Amino acid sequence: MAGNDREKALDAALAQIERQFGKGAVMRLGERPNEPIEVIPTGSTALDVALGVGGLPRGRVVEVYGPESSGKTTLTLHAVANAQKLGGSVAFIDAEHALDPEYAKKLGVD
Repeated sequence: MAGNDREKALDAALAQIERQFGKGAVMRLGERPNEPIEVIPTGSTALDVALGVGGLPRGRVVEVYGPESSGKTTLTLHAVANAQKLGGSVAFIDAEHALDPEYAKKLGVD
């Protein structure tokens, strides 16, 4: 496929995606200036720095994954407490059935 044909095929595919999922479903890098992302601190400065934006992106679904006893629940509860301090609402989906409400309160979860 020649370069021009590839470009036309890509444009057609991207147009189809936008028709199906709405404007903004596809974004090419460099099309928009970087917009600041609101974040919720995780409670771990090192992790916040490693994430590159200073915490978890606010208003987005975040999944914390890892082996048992790796600190997922503790990390998440710290982030939940920080989100609540900032006036946010949080849904905690506990697939491991490991949430201890008393422990959560001690970490600042309301």
